[in-house]
Amino acid sequence: MTAEKLKEFFKNKTVRIVIICVLALVLLLVSYFVFAKRGKEQDGYARTEREERLVLLLEKLDDVDGATVMVTEEDGVPVSAIVFFEGTDGLLVRMHILEISAAALGIDRSNVHIYASA
Repeated sequence: MTAEKLKEFFKNKTVRIVIICVLALVLLLVSYFVFAKRGKEQDGYARTEREERLVLLLEKLDDVDGATVMVTEEDGVPVSAIVFFEGTDGLLVRMHILEISAAALGIDRSNVHIYASA
């Protein structure tokens, strides 16, 4: 195409609108892949399989809508856990989370710390 044909091509409003829409779509897709949470990675922290399995267990509780778990390990053995949960904050819910977490990880209940997400 010559320069004149190209100028004539871009004078058409429909062509300009289509090009702007395509560029906007490309920008949207790029920003999604750059900023969206992918897979297990959340806040720059890739969850371990043990943490994923514990989250699945905790989310089966009636009053727990969501959970985030971090397990501290020494030589591949769990030592402690931190649990953030969303849902009804009550003594019974916390006790269930404590018992499930300690039993699933095979650690002492005093090494499980539970916090309600705000």
